[in-house]
Amino acid sequence: MKILIIGGSGVLGTELVRRATAAGWETAATYCSRPDGIAGAAGVSGASWHRLDLRSPGHIDEVLAAVAPSAVIDATSGGSDWAVTADGSIRVAMAATRRGCRLVHVSSDAVFSGSRIHYDETCLPDPVTPYGAAKAAAETAVRLLAPTAAVARTSLIIGRGGYGSDGFVHERLVHALAAGTHDGVLFTDDIRCPVHVEDLASALLELAVSDHGGMFHLAGADALSRHELGVLIARRDGLDAARLPAGRRADTPMPGALDVRLDNGATQKRVRTRLRGAGEFLHVR
Repeated sequence: MKILIIGGSGVLGTELVRRATAAGWETAATYCSRPDGIAGAAGVSGASWHRLDLRSPGHIDEVLAAVAPSAVIDATSGGSDWAVTADGSIRVAMAATRRGCRLVHVSSDAVFSGSRIHYDETCLPDPVTPYGAAKAAAETAVRLLAPTAAVARTSLIIGRGGYGSDGFVHERLVHALAAGTHDGVLFTDDIRCPVHVEDLASALLELAVSDHGGMFHLAGADALSRHELGVLIARRDGLDAARLPAGRRADTPMPGALDVRLDNGATQKRVRTRLRGAGEFLHVR
C-alpha cells in the first residue's frame, strides 16, 4: 500500500503518518511551511516528505507524479483561507481523479449551523462561518469530482495528553486557562462530539483501503460542551478543573454554531473502528 497524506505535519496528519508507517505502508506526507526536521517534529520516521502549497496550481500534480500513491488522504487544515481549504481541496480531488487514486477527504462539523442540533450523514451543509463555508464548498466539489471518494466529517480532535497538550487546540487552551496564562472562558453552551485522534486516524486509514464512498461522520459518541470537555481534560492531565472559567457563547459576539452533534450511527455500520466518546477516552481511573 502506498499512501499520500496531505497535511502530514498537522496534529491529525502526524498520527496518520505514524500509523501508516507502523503498518508497513509506503508512506509519503506533505508540509507547507516547515521544511526542516519535519520527521523529527512529527515524532515518526520512515515517511518521505514533500513540500506542497495547495494555493499553487499544478503543485499537487507534481507531488502526485513524484509519489504515485494508490490512496490519498487530504487532512489539510487551512482554516478560513478559501484558497487552501476550498480551492486547494478541489485541486486535490481533480488531481487524484486524473491519476485514479483512492481519495479520502477530511471535513468538519463546521459545515453545519446548529439549527437542527442533530446531524446524520444525509444532512446538507448550512454553514454560518467563513471556515464552514470553505469546508462545505470543498465537500460539494469533492463529491462531484470524485464520486467514489470518502468524505469524512469530524469534530473536536483530542490527543493522548502529554504531547497532546502542546499540539491540540482545545487541550492547549485548557492548560493555559488552568495555568492562568490565558484570558478567556470555556463555553457551556457550545456543544460538539469530540473524537480521539487515534480513533479518527484509524477510521480514516480504514477508509483509505476500502471501496466505501460517500459521507461518513467520524465523531465521538458523547455530546459535550467545551467546558465539560475541558474539565475532563484537566482531570486527565492532573490540572485543577476548578480554575477553568465558564461562560456562554450566546452572550458574546463570536459567530458560529452553538450545538452541533454529529450522528455517526450509519458510519459505525460501515467502519470497524469504534469511535469512543470523550467520557470513555478521557476517563481517569
